[in-house]
Amino acid sequence: MIDRKKRDQGMNWIRPEKRLAIYLRDGLACCYCSEAVEDGAKLTLDHLRPYSKGGNNDATNLVTCCHRCNASRGSRSWKRFVIVVAEYLNHSVTGDQIVRHIDNARRRALDVTAAKEIMVKRGGFSESLKGRREVIS
Repeated sequence: MIDRKKRDQGMNWIRPEKRLAIYLRDGLACCYCSEAVEDGAKLTLDHLRPYSKGGNNDATNLVTCCHRCNASRGSRSWKRFVIVVAEYLNHSVTGDQIVRHIDNARRRALDVTAAKEIMVKRGGFSESLKGRREVIS
């Protein structure tokens, strides 16, 4: 039997259209620091409740996250982490505002159908992230 950790490594643990649908739901920007694709952000997904601590791959447990924030969070809870993010952003965003932003994003429905259509139109997942204004218009 393949252990869970090995099976879910890399980007293959989630279908590309679901990944793109989450990115689109979150505005193609990190939910923590707001760095966006057009700013050069390398997007990833972050499990709010870590997979290693029983979190699942449901969209309500996943948020778009830049590589820097994902690597910086470590073992901190996401609500503790946003306090640190708000401090280093230093542009009048509070931790409470980031928490509300994430809670609102998690409640929005995913449009996997639209994500699939974008991927077909643009020729794949990676190409779908190019030209943000065209993707969400």
